[in-house]
Formats: sequence, C-alpha cells, structure tokens
Amino acid sequence: MKATILALFFLLCAGFSLSGQSLEELRKKKQSASDEIRYTNELLGRVNENQKATLGKLRLLNRQIEQRNHLISAISSEVSLLQMLIDDNTLVVEMLTSDLEKIRQEYAAMVRFAWKNRNLSDKILFFLSAENFNQAFQRVVWFRQYADFREKQSEIMASLQIILTRKVSDLRIQQLVQQGVISEKQEENRKLAMHKKQQDLVAKDLQKKKSDLQNKLTRQRRIEQQLAAEIQKVIEEETRKASKTGKSGMEMTPEQQLAGSSFEQNRRRIPWPVEKGVITEKFGIHPHPVLEKVTVNNNGVSIATSPGAKARAVFNGEISRVFGITGGNLAIIIRHGHYLTVYSNLVNVTVKKGEQIVARQSLGTVYSDPEEDNKTLLKFQIWKESQKLDPEDWLAR
Repeated sequence: MKATILALFFLLCAGFSLSGQSLEELRKKKQSASDEIRYTNELLGRVNENQKATLGKLRLLNRQIEQRNHLISAISSEVSLLQMLIDDNTLVVEMLTSDLEKIRQEYAAMVRFAWKNRNLSDKILFFLSAENFNQAFQRVVWFRQYADFREKQSEIMASLQIILTRKVSDLRIQQLVQQGVISEKQEENRKLAMHKKQQDLVAKDLQKKKSDLQNKLTRQRRIEQQLAAEIQKVIEEETRKASKTGKSGMEMTPEQQLAGSSFEQNRRRIPWPVEKGVITEKFGIHPHPVLEKVTVNNNGVSIATSPGAKARAVFNGEISRVFGITGGNLAIIIRHGHYLTVYSNLVNVTVKKGEQIVARQSLGTVYSDPEEDNKTLLKFQIWKESQKLDPEDWLAR
C-alpha cells in the first residue's frame, strides 16, 4: 500500500511540474495583455485631453476592451489551474497524513512488543528453545531484520513528516495566491465595466456624425484602391520580366529567392513595423464600429502608435516603390522575394526605390492627424504576390 501511495505522490509531483509550466504560460499572456492595455491607456490619455468623440478613440477603446477580456480569461484560467493544484495538494496531504498515522501505529505496536520482550534471558531462551540449529539461526536473522525494520520505519516517519510539512506549507501559499488572483479578476471586471460605459458614450456621440464617418470611409476606400493598384503594378512588372525568361510568377534573383525563403520561415517571428503599437483595426472584412450594415475591408492591419513614431522594415529586402497617395500621405512597398510588405500613412520618408534595407531599418515617420487628436496610425500590409495575407499571422507575439 505504501508503495502505491508513494508512486501516486510522485505522479502528482510530476503533474505539479506540468501545471507550473501552464501557470508560467498563463502569466506571460497576462503580462502581454497588461502591457498592451497600459500602452493603450497612454494613447487614450492623449486623446482624452480633447473630449470630442472620434473613430480613432472608439477603436482604441474597442481594442482595450478586447485585451481586457483576454486578460480576464487568462486570470480565470489561472484561478482554475490553482484550484486544481490546491485539490491535488490537498489529496497528497490527506494521503501522507493517513499513511503517516498507520506507520506510527505499526511502530507503536513494535515498540510495545520490544518492551515486553526486552529481557535478555527471554531472548536466549527463545533461541535455545529452537528444535534445531537452522531454526535457531532463522530466529537470529528474524531479530536482526526486526531491528532493521524498526529503524527504517523510524526513518520513513521522519521523511514523511518533512514532506507533509512542506506540502501543508505549499497548500497555504497556493490558497493565498489564488485569493490574490481572484481579487485581481474582480478588479479587472470593474475596469472592464467602466471601459464599456465609456465605449457606449463615444459610440452614441459618433452616431450623430454618420455623414462625416461615411465620407471618411469613402476616402479610406480610395486610399486602399490606390495602394492595391500600386502593388499590382509591382507584381505585373516583375511577372513580365519573368515571362521573358520562361518563368512564372515574379522574377527573382538568387538573393531575392533567399530573402523570400527566409521570410517564409519567420512566420510569427518578424518584428513589428513600429517599435510600439496597438492593432486597432484587424485584417479582412468586418462591421464598421458605428455605421450600421456597413462593412470595412482592410487589406492589412491598422496600428495605433505614439506621435513621432518611426515606421521600420520588418525584414531584409529591396525598396520597390515610394509613392504618394491622394489623402493618404506616402507609402512604401518593400520586396522580400515572393513577398511584399506595404507601409502607408507616412511622412518624411528616408529611403528610395532600389535601396537594399535591413530588418528594423527606419523608413519614415508615421503621420499624426491634427484633426483627430493627433491620431498616429500606420497602415501595414503583407502580400504573397497577388495574395493578401493577415499580418497578425506573421508578426511576433
């Protein structure tokens, strides 16, 4: 029975180790969400200096609420995992306590037996009363084994007591940690409710500006069309060059082939196109945050950042285009083999067509819109030839 209990105990210890890894992962997620919420608060702090409702402010609030929900979800998982650890530790404590009590009872019985048979003459008579030499020898061996067993029982009790004391201490610590995490969750829920109220107020104010929002959406669609047209030009030019040599797709030098292969291998690991930012508009088709029955089709992601922030290349490559967009400032297309990265809404661009650039190299300054509380928004896209890709599948977490 003791062997079974000890085996189960070691299995539980292994489970604690695995749970420890899960706790570490959850805490990393919590830290990541908390960092983004903190930065979003910084951006909202600048916006709130001017109390007027803007679409940029609403999108920041939407993102903050999304991250707050992620944070609460991670905290809930942490509470559940801690409860599992507490339950497991409680089971171990109960098992150890039961096993220790049984060993103590066995040991007490042995001590009583030894006390009753402590007289040396009784031991000698016990040996001499043997029917033959072999039986006498077996009785000597039995006494030695009995003495060894008593000593081992004593050692086992001491070891189990040490383990039990440590496990009781672990259990108390885990219960205190869990209480702290539960309090943290309650505080985050309070903040979430507060942000949702603020979100509702901004959304209601923006409902009064539907005409203005519709005009901005129309302008944004024109900008997206111009960007897509320039990207298509790059693809068509390189495809024509390749067709002259009997190849399909975009023409590539050995260096460009290497860059494309390396880009592909770095999925989910490429650096962000700004040092610090928050994605406020995701890739693809999604509902407009204010206008009913209106959808927005984003060919990339919109990243809110701080005024004066620099856009930077996400990977080694070659500048294919630097061009202006009506109502959208400047844009840059960088080629990485079969892949293209696109950076728009820039001013003070510091690179030129044909230039070889490296990852994290500065490209220009992200434009800050004075009409929208200096909203600083980088539009970032990734294409594989004519296929649009979701940048969030590529950017490092």
